[in-house]
Amino acid sequence: MSERELVIVGGGPAGMAAALSAYEHGVRDILLLERDQYLGGILNQCIHAGFGLNYFKESLTGPEYALRFARRITDIKGIDVSLKSFAVRLTPDKTLTYLKPGRVEKVKAKALIMATGCREKTREMVHIAGTRPAGIFSAGLAQKLINIEGLLPGKEAVILGSGDIGLIMARRFILEGARVKGVVEIREQSRGLTRNVVQCLDDFDIPLYLRHKISRVRGRDRVEAVDVARVDDRIEQVPGSEFTLECDTLLVSVGLIPENELIEMAGVPLDKKTNSPLSEGLNETSIPGLFVCGNAFKVYDLADSVSTDSLEAGRMAAVYLRQKGEGR
Repeated sequence: MSERELVIVGGGPAGMAAALSAYEHGVRDILLLERDQYLGGILNQCIHAGFGLNYFKESLTGPEYALRFARRITDIKGIDVSLKSFAVRLTPDKTLTYLKPGRVEKVKAKALIMATGCREKTREMVHIAGTRPAGIFSAGLAQKLINIEGLLPGKEAVILGSGDIGLIMARRFILEGARVKGVVEIREQSRGLTRNVVQCLDDFDIPLYLRHKISRVRGRDRVEAVDVARVDDRIEQVPGSEFTLECDTLLVSVGLIPENELIEMAGVPLDKKTNSPLSEGLNETSIPGLFVCGNAFKVYDLADSVSTDSLEAGRMAAVYLRQKGEGR
């Protein structure tokens, strides 16, 4: 088992910003773990523009935004990057176990930053009745299939939820030659940014059904249609309001859940509603020297905000290491 000053789990925008900040504040022994084969995290599949407007003062695609950080990371000798490294266990003394191809590694960290991001909520979490056919995808998975794998999940889609990923995928389906029958949102207004509603729905004449829900999925082997119904102020279905949208694909974009099972394993209490660490301050946890940043701490609307707050996590880790060294 090796020992390192600072270990960062996650090589997306949060982890890279935290690593750069920690280095700038004096930490010279940093290990950055990333489970994918490239740095960048979710940004690598976000090929649309709109990133960096706040942080870099210009519009970039997701890969361009990630590349600006990745180039700085690889140029710094004090930051070791370990790709294809999947963290599987964390103990209260900040000992981390992770898998690499063909072997298991352990590292004990004096300070640890978790930048593990989020996972998507699934159909089962929103209790949609009906069959369980092929053709139901989370919006992020559909994005990866199209932008990374070059595969079109379907030809006629309905999107449940008007989060930013769902809105962006509505436009993406249109650009790839598919049809989007509509975006169904249970709230009174869209969950996504106004610019995405305008650029992704209005500009492409895609219907947005506010205060509606999908009441049933139809189809045996493949999705054939979904039933949509209006809801009242108590989120209950309005009798007689149901109609059917024929489709072969249903994209689910109903929110994100911070990936914090590792810190929970280490004994950090989590908020049961949000799955975020219970904390009095930004990026902090109940274990000294263990920090959480980016979407793992709370769900952000913009990657720019993730980077800004993760810079603070890197600074906090550097301060903690400095104080721990002075206390010896």
